[in-house]
This record gives sequence, structure tokens and C-alpha cells, in this order.
Amino acid sequence: MQYAWYDFVGTIGTAVIIVTYILLQTERIKSSSLTYSLLNAAGAAMIIVSLLFSFNFSAFMVEFFWLLISLFGIVKFFLQKSDAQ
Repeated sequence: MQYAWYDFVGTIGTAVIIVTYILLQTERIKSSSLTYSLLNAAGAAMIIVSLLFSFNFSAFMVEFFWLLISLFGIVKFFLQKSDAQ
């Protein structure tokens, strides 16, 4: 088995998502925080990069929507922040 650079990127993305979920469950971050959405978006984006080289439609769909939902959370955070000011 060859382990290319994009496999490494995907592995790091997976680790980011898992660590983010651990942080959420241990109450070190909140689901409404910018950090939570940024980490999820970064992890999903890294996994998508790896999938572009070794495509799997089902995995791509999960990560695509994970990224979209995370981007929604980022936009929501900034909209709520601007409303509070």
C-alpha cells in the first residue's frame, strides 16, 4: 500500500474531527463556538482533499455536507456577533 501526501492530509483531517468531537464531549469547547465550526470545517476540507485523489462518493457526500454545515456555523457565529454589537 502506498501512502501519498493526500492520504496524510486526509488522516490529519480525520484526527482533527475526532479531537474536535472529544473536546465537545468533554465540554472544553461549545458547539456554538467559532473554534468548533472552524475545526470541523478544516477537518472536512482536508478529508475532501484526500478524496479528490482517491474518490469515494459516499464519503465525499458526508464530508461535503459536514463542510457546508460547518461553514453555516461560522457565518452564524459572525452574524450573531454583529447583532450583539
